[in-house]
Amino acid sequence: MLSQSHKSTSPLGKVLLFFAFALALWPSLNAAENNAPFHPGEELTFNLRWGLFDVGTAVLKVNPMAEIDGEEVWHFTMTIRTNAFADNFYRVRDEVDGYLTKDFQRSLLYLRKQEGSHKRDVRVEFDWEKNQVTYFNEGEARESLDLSGDSFDPLSVFFKFRTLDLTPGSSMELPVTDGRRFVDGVGTVESGQLIRVPAGEFETVLALPDMRDVGAAFDQAEGATLRIWLSDDERRLPVRLSSRVVVGSFHAELVDIAGEEPPPPAPTRAKIRRQRR
Repeated sequence: MLSQSHKSTSPLGKVLLFFAFALALWPSLNAAENNAPFHPGEELTFNLRWGLFDVGTAVLKVNPMAEIDGEEVWHFTMTIRTNAFADNFYRVRDEVDGYLTKDFQRSLLYLRKQEGSHKRDVRVEFDWEKNQVTYFNEGEARESLDLSGDSFDPLSVFFKFRTLDLTPGSSMELPVTDGRRFVDGVGTVESGQLIRVPAGEFETVLALPDMRDVGAAFDQAEGATLRIWLSDDERRLPVRLSSRVVVGSFHAELVDIAGEEPPPPAPTRAKIRRQRR
């Protein structure tokens, strides 16, 4: 999810890559499964806007529970699609998957597939027996990194964050990795406000991530700022996201909430086997 420097990436492309990481940035603490504010079937749709222009949509989804090497795990997906207008400048067709242990303690697998103007097929595997994480692109592995303590992939950490009882004035920190580098997700929580978005009206809390490490992850993004408003209730829904980067201002608003009622149990779970080096 963290971006390396891509000289060919357009300003719009940088903004959309920034959004993909921003939704997944926030750190979290331990939480029990029965405290989860979401369940399989939840689907959140966001409208993406760059300055005055609508540029696409993003969807966050909680999938049916999956199975990795015999272990039942959470499976989250985020998709980002630019619209016809933005496709003229930079086409984005991204799908990201995160797999998190059932007790929310650590990540096991992270996948990212890009099929737009920039193409990539990434697989990041967490080996907790060896305490190592390995990044694969198009099946080719990089040198593994050592894990120190529990770490999270850039998508699953956002869902873990939603399990918290957020209190204005609190601060938190947690390591996040995409297999190529680590970022300490650091931030504070403040009192929010009444927010009206297409999905409804919400009392919110305001999350303020520290963007210093993120600036290093996005070429020329020094000085970026980010604000995330989440509903001040047991669901902790991301309602609005606003950022300022060197290529302009960027906003995301929640436009639709689907799957609020728990679905019936899935008859079978998706079974996934990790690669072995």
